[in-house]
Amino acid sequence: MNDELAALAEAHGVATWYEDANRERAEVDEDVVVAVLAQLDVDASTPEAVRRALAAPRPAPRTLVLREGDVLDEPGSVVLEDGGEVELPAALPLGYHRLGERTVVVAPRALPPVPRTWGWMLQLYSMRSNGSWGMGDYGDLAAVAERSARELGAGVLLVNPVQAVSPTHPVERSPYSPSSRRFANPLYLRVTDLPAFARADDRTRARVLALRPDNDTELIDYDAVWAAKKAALELLWRQEEPEEPTGELRDFARFCALAEVHGPDWRTWPEEQRDPATATPDHDRVVFHAWLQRLCESQLAAARAAAHNAGMSVGIVHDLPVGVHPGGADTWAVRDAFAADVRVGAPPDAFSQLGQDWNLPPWRPDRLAEQGYEPFRAVLRSVLRHADGIRVDHVAGLWRLWWIPPGEPAKRGTYVHYDAEAMLAVLTLEAHRAGAVVVGEDLGTVEPKVTEALHAHGMLSSAVLWFQREYDLPDQPLVPPEKWRPTAMASISTHDLPTAAGFLAGEHVRVRAELGLFEGPPEGEYEAAAAERDQLVELLRQEGVLDDDLVIAFHALLAKAPSVLLLSSPQDALGEVRQPNLPGTVDQYPNWRIPLPVPLEAVFADPRVRAAAAALRAGRSG
Repeated sequence: MNDELAALAEAHGVATWYEDANRERAEVDEDVVVAVLAQLDVDASTPEAVRRALAAPRPAPRTLVLREGDVLDEPGSVVLEDGGEVELPAALPLGYHRLGERTVVVAPRALPPVPRTWGWMLQLYSMRSNGSWGMGDYGDLAAVAERSARELGAGVLLVNPVQAVSPTHPVERSPYSPSSRRFANPLYLRVTDLPAFARADDRTRARVLALRPDNDTELIDYDAVWAAKKAALELLWRQEEPEEPTGELRDFARFCALAEVHGPDWRTWPEEQRDPATATPDHDRVVFHAWLQRLCESQLAAARAAAHNAGMSVGIVHDLPVGVHPGGADTWAVRDAFAADVRVGAPPDAFSQLGQDWNLPPWRPDRLAEQGYEPFRAVLRSVLRHADGIRVDHVAGLWRLWWIPPGEPAKRGTYVHYDAEAMLAVLTLEAHRAGAVVVGEDLGTVEPKVTEALHAHGMLSSAVLWFQREYDLPDQPLVPPEKWRPTAMASISTHDLPTAAGFLAGEHVRVRAELGLFEGPPEGEYEAAAAERDQLVELLRQEGVLDDDLVIAFHALLAKAPSVLLLSSPQDALGEVRQPNLPGTVDQYPNWRIPLPVPLEAVFADPRVRAAAAALRAGRSG
């Protein structure tokens, strides 16, 4: 790498090399670095341009970060968040304050300890009940919370992202590609639980109930569900008193109204509708979509209350996706914060040998700092309004994200660095104000400093049975659960990895081989999977938990971990072979569409579920 180009890249947080999944140095091609710098409005196309960019003055930092008790030793006065004023030098209260043109973030040093408990990781859409309309919903979430606590002794539920998708067809299925991370998904509304349904006359209720879609399809039919619920909601809406939305809710509702007419991607809309300042959405539809958001907040709050009333020690933890759809509501309303032409993903690793392209636009680190991290604050506040905790998907993204420049495959990208100190301060402050726990998903190619920083600030890291190995030792042996980190959320698997039964059956290899997702012949992958399975069975034997039912044995093994949160999934407990999502695929695999093999009412009576719960509960009683 040319020294001047390397210096320019470093000045803007663009990596010229990185440590890959095998912990080996991987060099980034110069043209990739140049392309990524261009997305930050830095011209590095020629040696002369590089020198000009290096010589250009850099603006002073626009955000200062302090921890509680730190003294800000600068001249002048600070305007506090509550409107008061403090002369410097001084220690400032927690909050977001102003020092001239700069934002001063004052955050707690750490969050309080997390209660020791166990619980479920839920793919909510998969949990269909007798009251569902084709997929699991917010009413099912409340039922799972209450019954898991009262009947099984669970203390926490982790839920897949329920952020808003565009209200159009075909419905976006991936919960990790929302239109907005600031609002909730009406697709999960329980129509028959709405006050408007209770107030409706008999004829209207009958018309609503007649719209219910098939609740027993082989795969979740998102389009049929949304068509039915939207029609039902519009019947009920006609009887409601309209309420004018304001602020961010108004912006989001305006996007939804326009998307119904012009499609889910604002980049394809007529020119005047692409700009919020000149857009002309239908007023009644704006009010309707704002009403849907109020309904979502009410049902999410009811689910949280159900968890609390049933005695959950932690409660409901909501999942925060790493990004948003490139043409969705958030990029329409706050587009200057995004690098619109970049896609976020991941470099190649053992599970995705061609790399991953998530088709999500990243935030620009420079724009975040200029705006005092307000876009990040807004996202966190929206999730924490109805949450007892937050799981930050790909938490390493607070430090760096894998940027894939336009026209390149996933493996031809590089990391762009963010101000992790500022991102962590905002996350700590918002979680503190909400009384919430924080879990960082730090799996995969993650620098050790990420996990260390999470723990230093009272946040949990993630531990997954498949990945708990001594990577610095020959043959990378499995780590006995007694040696796992206490400050972690531990699980057997995740939504992106094989289920317990799928792993034992080698289903994850078979599916990827059939879809051509391996760079080389699959025979070696089958052999590697068999070796991993043998190693895990040997670990079960060594730990004294080997059982005829290996899935239950995995739960007993997990129960021996000191990690404060132990999580299983209904898919694992029920012996489901198919994993919820197969990274690297879109339509080749039924991602996010696989229902549980039994209805929700049968889950709690299933002997496999009760055995798995008993194993985890026993691990918490010690």
